[in-house]
Amino acid sequence: MNPAKLVGIGLVILVLVIAGSQSTYVVEPGFRGVEVTLGKVNPQFKAQGFGSKMPFITHIISIPVRQLTHALATDCYSSDLQQVAVSVRLLYRIPESSVVKIYSEYSGDPFDSLIAPRVQEAVKEVTALQNAETIVKKREDIKEKSLVAAREKIGSILVLEDLVIENIVLSKELETAIESKMVQEQEAAKARFTQQKTQIEADTAIIRAKGEAEAIRVRAEAIRDNPGLIQLQIVEKWDGRSPLVVGGGAGTGGGANILLPIDIPNHAGAAGK
Repeated sequence: MNPAKLVGIGLVILVLVIAGSQSTYVVEPGFRGVEVTLGKVNPQFKAQGFGSKMPFITHIISIPVRQLTHALATDCYSSDLQQVAVSVRLLYRIPESSVVKIYSEYSGDPFDSLIAPRVQEAVKEVTALQNAETIVKKREDIKEKSLVAAREKIGSILVLEDLVIENIVLSKELETAIESKMVQEQEAAKARFTQQKTQIEADTAIIRAKGEAEAIRVRAEAIRDNPGLIQLQIVEKWDGRSPLVVGGGAGTGGGANILLPIDIPNHAGAAGK
């Protein structure tokens, strides 16, 4: 066979192989394909999986539709004109319905041209309404408000899942001032607690003293109205061994009756002798 003819056949086979390889595509899971033919974009995206296309003139561009994460730093100013550096992490995804539009208008990567400037603008707007101390103390509130504002600015072309504030950096002078103020507030709270505790203890002592005074008054009235009550109490508490002294009543001339712990059986035996 003519060598030139063999070369021609080989070239044809090579072209057919290349054309065959160029006529199929695979869209990986978590991605959607955008079909571009000679610079013209097909308005319908390609689902994940295997498919065919026109060789050489058609290309399938894969666009991720799974959740993406990206860090972003923003320099802001608070309402008291303090500079605050806020570092956030964004969680977002591209919905299927926006795949073709994202590729056509943002070259398939909407972060730098769409997401970042709108999120930065939202964070700056929210922090500008709060003083620096509030921004530090209420970072969750700042996060929620910034997320709502960013979603409104981005619109429905993207889904902004979450906005996480990773760090808030203040100037050294401002940090020192805030720390000093917090220490003063803690010391003031401690002083108020000590004062309240002292007041409660004093009130408790007064209540206890009033209760004891009332008890003494009641006992005094009981003894006054029942002269024999004290004698009864002495007899009840007598242990049978120590001397018992009982004050005499009015009829005895105010004298005292003394009961000695005499062993009655022994004395009785002595008397018998």
